[in-house]
Amino acid sequence: ATLSVTCAVLVENAALDPEKAALVPADGVIFPAASVEFYPGESVFNLLSREMRKNGIHMEFKSSAAYRTAYVEGIGNLYEFDCGALSGWMYSVNGSFPNYGCSLFALQDGDAVCWLYTCDQGQDVGGGQ
Repeated sequence: ATLSVTCAVLVENAALDPEKAALVPADGVIFPAASVEFYPGESVFNLLSREMRKNGIHMEFKSSAAYRTAYVEGIGNLYEFDCGALSGWMYSVNGSFPNYGCSLFALQDGDAVCWLYTCDQGQDVGGGQ
């Protein structure tokens, strides 16, 4: 599988708190696209969690009993709502944005997983409804 984590919409974004702006890489890339190993039965969440821990990148999530999935609140100390009410992390697999939790999406060989920060509920990163 391939994994990447980007927050390009935050680069020079005037709506972002100046203290948070200091956390945004100049190119918006927190984790460049890389081929990573995944194991049978693993989810998008498992992959992200393991690779962030392995690479020393801060990540926070909460488990949702109601939806039986994990919700990613922050990556690289950038959190939901840091850039407004419609901002936060979302994921795509092979260019499509699933409309269910990341711990429910089972990976297949060759999947390309991208985590993207959005300031407009996905509209600004190609994942709007």
